[in-house]
Amino acid sequence: MSSFSDDQQNASSEGTFSVLRRTFWARHQKFLDDITPFVIPRWVACAVLLLLFMARIVLLQGWYIIAYGLGIYMLNLFIAFLTPKIDPALAELQENDDGPSLPTKADTEFKPFIRRLPEFKFWHGITYATVLALFMTFFQLFNVPVFWPVLVIYFITLFVMIMKKQIQHMIRYKYLPFSHGKKRYAGKEDTGKVVPN
Repeated sequence: MSSFSDDQQNASSEGTFSVLRRTFWARHQKFLDDITPFVIPRWVACAVLLLLFMARIVLLQGWYIIAYGLGIYMLNLFIAFLTPKIDPALAELQENDDGPSLPTKADTEFKPFIRRLPEFKFWHGITYATVLALFMTFFQLFNVPVFWPVLVIYFITLFVMIMKKQIQHMIRYKYLPFSHGKKRYAGKEDTGKVVPN
């Protein structure tokens, strides 16, 4: 009889944990939904977190491997942010397919640039990774002794090589992932007059 009451107690505690977990994730998702339209404040908060992380690394003079890992992850996210959702290099190989592609001639239909990683997911990934990295700096376990100048040189080399490749890709397939500097087409001006049928 006692095993039955133990099973019942375990089931109710699992149910309570499950309810608490669902409540937490629902509130978390509501918070994310509420802050989605506020692009500049989100990025300012992210920059503050990054500055706090960098200050902690510099002041404590440790956890360089965590900083390096965060930098590599952020570089990966940035490349995904700059890359189109449908890669023109792959679309070129599948020319017989009538799927969407970036325009290559002036007379082709305008298709907007769609990112592989949207801005919100880019921000969310960087913010989440920064909070995690900041949390890891509170534990000595993650303070692996490394010669940090080697990590800095390797990161700079990796950044230059990847960005060079990405810029060559942009030039070859003629796309610009930013709206600044692009032509803006205006339609006919609305006169406000209604034409009866």
